[in-house]
Amino acid sequence: MTNIKKIVLAYSGGLDTSVILKWLKETYRCPVVAFCADIGQGEEVAEVAQKARATGADEVQVLDRREEFVRDFVFPMMRANAVYEGSYLLGTSIARPLIAQAQVEVARATGADAVAHGATGKGNDQVRFELTYTALAPDLTIIAPWREWDLGGREELLAYARRHGIPVPVTADKPYSMDRNLLHLSFEGGILEDPWAEPPADMFVLTRAPEAAPDTPRYVEIDFEAGDPVAVDGERLSPAALLARLNDLAGEHGIGRVDLVENRYVGLKSRGVYETPGGTLLQAAHRAVESLTLDREVLHLRDSLIPRYAELVYYGYWFAPERYALQALMDEAQKPVTGTARLKLYKGSVTVVGRKSPHSLYRPDLATFEAGGAYRQADATGFIRLNALRLKIRAQLEGKG
Repeated sequence: MTNIKKIVLAYSGGLDTSVILKWLKETYRCPVVAFCADIGQGEEVAEVAQKARATGADEVQVLDRREEFVRDFVFPMMRANAVYEGSYLLGTSIARPLIAQAQVEVARATGADAVAHGATGKGNDQVRFELTYTALAPDLTIIAPWREWDLGGREELLAYARRHGIPVPVTADKPYSMDRNLLHLSFEGGILEDPWAEPPADMFVLTRAPEAAPDTPRYVEIDFEAGDPVAVDGERLSPAALLARLNDLAGEHGIGRVDLVENRYVGLKSRGVYETPGGTLLQAAHRAVESLTLDREVLHLRDSLIPRYAELVYYGYWFAPERYALQALMDEAQKPVTGTARLKLYKGSVTVVGRKSPHSLYRPDLATFEAGGAYRQADATGFIRLNALRLKIRAQLEGKG
């Protein structure tokens, strides 16, 4: 076994990483630093340090990275309008490179020569963590306990925890896993592994059921500057505060739930249920301002690259050169995307009901259907003839007239 001197573990305080912490201590017999990045998990962050110390961590570091998460990871991704397989707004995917990056920083600061994570050998997260480690610190040894130990599943982990006195509260009323940050909350596993089973009504945390949402619509205005949201209803907010505000507004009206079966990078299909309330509003609002401000060909080119960009985020290539290259194109396209979108929130739906921009390419004098506009309709005759020429030649060749 490699001679490891100190390990930094990406620690959440849940069953898996609590068992892993103890296992690392027993297996590698070296100091372990429990590291947690606060990216909006909520109340669970407050208990992380105490849990880690009770489980044997030699050092605990909890870093508040909420603003950085939204500003440097979520917003760049949203400037690209990234959506994976048409539905998933990549809430878990975009969090992993930030956590791994911060973990590397802790490793450097504490003199650790190894990093460890709690991702299983079946999922995407192992790839996301390890690609980031390798891109930023290829000298660090990577430890992936799920690919090394002989613990086969949840029941064996619980037995291990009981044997070692690990304080992990386990209840039977939530037979699924949850992962939360400022962008979303994901649910996987347990009863959700049956893609025919409807998610339990009491499972959701960030959003009301649409049928229980207010009977009165709520209107909200979101201001953008160069593609980034900067204000809600005229109030300028920091990135994290802005996303948190939109989470509350959208959640109150039952907006942001997605239930899908997605294709994991490792080749498996997986059923996931997600709550992304604020992100759903931001995407709708962003698209609305883009509709006024982006040149047609720039918009179409950018949209053709969204699936590729979303794949890079989903697969874990945030720090890869191709993502940087695509980001440069996305950000160049976003320079004129300044303006305001007005949204109507009502019982699970978000509708764009207004948009305006000082950089608007929309010309009422050209677009109007009324007489006397600046557009010369007769100009369309030659345009159509030229574009139809190849169709005419083909039809004549086929003897159609």
